[in-house]
Amino acid sequence: MYSLARDVTNASTASHPPPLTPTHDQIVVLYVTVVYAVVIFGIWNIPVARTLINPLKLFTIGWHEFCHIVAAIMTGGTIVSVTIDPNLGGATIVEGGRPPIILSAGYFGSSVFGGAFILGGFDTLVAKILSFVLGLGLITPLVLVRDKLTILLTLFYEGLLVGFWFIGHAQALRWYCLFVGVMNVFYVIWDLTDDKFFRKANDSDCTQFSLMFPHISAHVWACFWIMFQAGVCISFLFIGIVSFKLSASDMDTQAALFLAT
Repeated sequence: MYSLARDVTNASTASHPPPLTPTHDQIVVLYVTVVYAVVIFGIWNIPVARTLINPLKLFTIGWHEFCHIVAAIMTGGTIVSVTIDPNLGGATIVEGGRPPIILSAGYFGSSVFGGAFILGGFDTLVAKILSFVLGLGLITPLVLVRDKLTILLTLFYEGLLVGFWFIGHAQALRWYCLFVGVMNVFYVIWDLTDDKFFRKANDSDCTQFSLMFPHISAHVWACFWIMFQAGVCISFLFIGIVSFKLSASDMDTQAALFLAT
């Protein structure tokens, strides 16, 4: 009886692994997340290559500034001007409101938004839904853009987004969303490297924090926000591991219920 019960228990465990134990597919997502972080760091800081990701940079910077704008409005501030530029960075000039909350909203919003896109890397259906957000987000910054190359690249990235719907039953969208998620969730790193290597016109938020709180250096703020964003990334990876246990074939079946391709 004991042996039989133990065999049944082992079989159950094999078919339903513990929540925090990643499946083979999820392990791939974890490795790709690390690779993406390294690749983005390289591309963002290589002079010629960084131009090729301008649309994704505009999307990332645009969301970051949007979070500042929302926080400013919610705390009673007035928006004076907004700058979104792939080379100069972003800047939101505000009068009134609560400066610490407004300034914190940028990195906080980028982290959570990036975390949501990381979840798209675990599940095709989630990636399909997020692709609409990405599609709209890529086009919106063009209102402020006049550079022809950036406009052409944006159309290219939009084309990829549409094309990925038809590759592997939209499985390719998962890796697109994961890439965008990593880019957003670690925005503080790209913001700081722009400051250090390219001396962009618009200072990083860490520099702004050091001006707002003179007794705490920009390096300390940088360490704090990097640890915060790393924590958010890890948290969303755990959420993905626990919440999305479907196999690739099961994901295809589930995702086919939403705009089948």
